Amino acid sequence: MVQYSQRLSRVKGSVIREIFKMMADPEIISLGGGSPAAEGYPLDKVREISDCLLRDHGVAMLDYGLTSGYLPLREAYLEHLVRPKGVEAQVENTIIMTGSGQGIYLVFDVFIDPGDTVLIESPTFLNTINVLRKMDANIVGVAMDEEGIIIEDLEEKIKRHHPKLLYTIPTFQNPTGRSLSLPRRQAIAELAARYDMVVLEDDPYGDVRFRGEPLPPIKSFDESGNVIMLNSFSKTIAPGLRVGAVTAKEEWVQKLELVKQGADTHTATLPQAICAEFLRQGLLPAHLQKVGKIYAERFAAMERGIRQYFPANCEYTRPDGGLFVWARIPGCNTIELNKRAVSEYKVAFVPGQPFFINEDEGLDCLRLNYSSSNVEKITAACQRLGELFASLG
Repeated sequence: MVQYSQRLSRVKGSVIREIFKMMADPEIISLGGGSPAAEGYPLDKVREISDCLLRDHGVAMLDYGLTSGYLPLREAYLEHLVRPKGVEAQVENTIIMTGSGQGIYLVFDVFIDPGDTVLIESPTFLNTINVLRKMDANIVGVAMDEEGIIIEDLEEKIKRHHPKLLYTIPTFQNPTGRSLSLPRRQAIAELAARYDMVVLEDDPYGDVRFRGEPLPPIKSFDESGNVIMLNSFSKTIAPGLRVGAVTAKEEWVQKLELVKQGADTHTATLPQAICAEFLRQGLLPAHLQKVGKIYAERFAAMERGIRQYFPANCEYTRPDGGLFVWARIPGCNTIELNKRAVSEYKVAFVPGQPFFINEDEGLDCLRLNYSSSNVEKITAACQRLGELFASLG
């Protein structure tokens, strides 16, 4: 019998992908995914832009493109999303990715050898943990509080483990919804320079804000060039476009281009052009404002539901944007509860444990998504989950 690769044995199935399979049952209310609000997809504008692109540029929209990306998108990305945030960059500092997931994978492909230490927030995006496991990296978690990564713990882990890279989601973090404070952003950039450590700043949610003031990215404090900023249009325009972008020093962009050539040659041209036109026509600010109102209402409904129906000892985060609330209910095993939630109460959520490295962490935690269900469904789901928690006695 032909044997599978050893690295495949280190990869675990995605609990989120399993939740998508459950959605075939129309009775199930999902608080488990990570999709934006379907009602907020700019369908008419995308259709209009697509028609114009195909009419005016013809087969060029369906042809092969540059590995580095569609030039008008790279220029628009810099003009509308990078430089306004205080990041100095030129076209040579950018490369387009097929979603931010590819950006994560290719950055690790460029820098990480088996046994290299990578620091991650604890908890963090579960797909990132899977990629690092596949690469046989030494994964070390860094403690967080309500202001994100705890700098003292980060520096202690740097001194002890000599990591090659830190992976962080500083704004509306997945899964917690927390945002890294301004002083800590500056401190991370300084630590990256002091210890010659790469920082991968993954920022797919930062522009999806419904209250509070925007925070500058870690990259804006980067004087050494050690910070790589990764953005995505999945949460700001539409996930099906599968378009992301990286900003980094030119030498690193060239290395990313090299490994991307072997991965998919280039990101599809038409979705890149759609994103470029969406930015160039100035459509993004009004679109984000519209989506922000939807998310504000849905988060408020979730918070009401948690307060009204969940146990009194439930702890939860209160994000100013993004897609997720992180809750902790002491004494619960949310992996076991999720099975009952789906089968008996017709509600899906993501248990907390897969977001941690160690299997004994996060067992009493759960991630709740408020972006992809309406207020009525969120309220009903919280009530059903409250009944489930109450049944535990």
